[in-house]
Amino acid sequence: MIDRFLIAADSALRTVFASHAAAQPCPTLPGDVTKLSAQDKKEAGALMRVNHVGEVCAQALYTAQAFATNNEALRTHFTTAGAEETNHLAWTEQRLRELGDHTSLLNPLWYAGAFGIGLIAGKLGDAVSLGFVVETENQVEAHLESHMRRLPEGDHASRAIVAQMMDDEARHAHNATELGAIDLPAPVKGLMKAAAKVMTTVAHRV
Repeated sequence: MIDRFLIAADSALRTVFASHAAAQPCPTLPGDVTKLSAQDKKEAGALMRVNHVGEVCAQALYTAQAFATNNEALRTHFTTAGAEETNHLAWTEQRLRELGDHTSLLNPLWYAGAFGIGLIAGKLGDAVSLGFVVETENQVEAHLESHMRRLPEGDHASRAIVAQMMDDEARHAHNATELGAIDLPAPVKGLMKAAAKVMTTVAHRV
């Protein structure tokens, strides 16, 4: 238990305060050069900041769920998924720097809230925890799809990142379903959507 606590604390500190390196190269669209106006850069930066916050929350959720489960195989699954999400964290962080924008000033708050939610889901049982993963990833995929429509048409760099993120989130949802996720009740899904709406609205600005 002490080891698990230390791992969770280390993950929190690294996610919120450290720079991140991706294990996979940042997705690109060969031959497409991104040239944006100042206004397009501002909008792209706001959208990528929201996406970065989503990845901060993903790290918190997977870390909490790995901490909560007593199933070693499932803990390994959550840890592996979290490591894959680190690619997204690094890519969005890099893209924000390229756009001359910043990550959310509220990242410690976002991480703490998501960790708490993930811990509750984990304590309700592995099937519920996996069901939470499925619904979270489904909502994130839909959210990213909306960003593909909102990103400036010429922002090929951001679009390549978001497209790869969508593919990865869909795979994570599929994997959780295969491991025995339950379908969460509609009121729970509604609360998750409401919480996500608050996060995305605030992170777009701060």
